[in-house]
Amino acid sequence: MRHLLPIARRAALLCRDGAANGRIMSSGTTSLTPDTPPIGAALSRLEATVRERLDSGTAASSYVASLAAKGPAKIAQKLGEEAVETVIAALAEDRTALAGEATDLVFHLTVLLAERGLGWDAIAAELDRRDGVSGHAEKAARQS
Repeated sequence: MRHLLPIARRAALLCRDGAANGRIMSSGTTSLTPDTPPIGAALSRLEATVRERLDSGTAASSYVASLAAKGPAKIAQKLGEEAVETVIAALAEDRTALAGEATDLVFHLTVLLAERGLGWDAIAAELDRRDGVSGHAEKAARQS
């Protein structure tokens, strides 16, 4: 787990700058092909779609609107379910399943953030704030 935060920080910076396209990531694995758009663009499109459906979608025609109509607790429950499914896929060492479950996890996190008035810009800002800070130091600062 301690290795994920620095990688997540770098990924967020790459996403923000759109620089990850076709590059070798810090983990040493190639995560994107030259034809893959930067993750920041994908997250921006997803966030825009989610916000549009929260604002104007109906529960009958939109999964996002139907989930939001059930309230933030239901959205959080779905996020938790997707997190568990992501962990299971990771432990099964099934990269395709892991990518699919991680996508579901990001989708439901985007819905929860948007429902609570937050967006990926707030997450990127927080990652920037934490950049270069030891995970132990950052955790200790939150507890005091």
